[in-house]
Amino acid sequence: MLTIAFPAAAFATNCYVIATSAGEECVIVDPGIGVEDRLAEVLAQHRLRPAAVLLTHGHLDHVYSVTPVCGSDTAAYIHSDDRYRLADPLATLDRGLLAMLEQQFGRSATWTEPSTVVEITDRQRLSIAGLQLEVLHAPGHTEGSAMFRLPTVPEGLGDDHGLTGTLISGDVLFAGSIGRTDLPGGSHEAMLRSLRDVVLPLPDPTLVLTGHGPATTIGREREVNPYLHNL
Repeated sequence: MLTIAFPAAAFATNCYVIATSAGEECVIVDPGIGVEDRLAEVLAQHRLRPAAVLLTHGHLDHVYSVTPVCGSDTAAYIHSDDRYRLADPLATLDRGLLAMLEQQFGRSATWTEPSTVVEITDRQRLSIAGLQLEVLHAPGHTEGSAMFRLPTVPEGLGDDHGLTGTLISGDVLFAGSIGRTDLPGGSHEAMLRSLRDVVLPLPDPTLVLTGHGPATTIGREREVNPYLHNL
């Protein structure tokens, strides 16, 4: 599995490009703020064609570039409980933070909803670009936070590293931490349930590609992540 990751220009949101190999169709996960140029370079370098954009949730730092990336013929996939956020994620952003971003990038922030949106549900299985993905609904950070599980791992991380699968966790699980639950639509109680019922049952040799920060594994987080202890 070809996997390329790079951070967005704001909030260090990880954007992922995943394909079976170079020269094929790919999925793009969480195209955040200011990723268009870097993403175009990645697609050209590896001769990839976007088949879908997967959104782990509807916060602005994960969806800001979804419409220019999708264009008119590529669908954006998001859990049904976060679908409403794509109407205008700018509306829920703190005005001071919005002004700071506009000053940083030198232009006013604008938003246009993607032309094609596919609502996904818990445990739904997706077959896109030759990839097999399972949707895991994990509310807490937002109502519709979702993780994507794949039965394969990135190139070079197979038998030698003992990994048997990949989880794209969005802002549910980080290396040593979890996503915040104090934003609108967040719930600490829901997050604890998601960690207990969705995250902890996953196999230890699962690579976790997080929404922010470095990758980790389920096994490592089970040992060191304080938010997973005593669940």
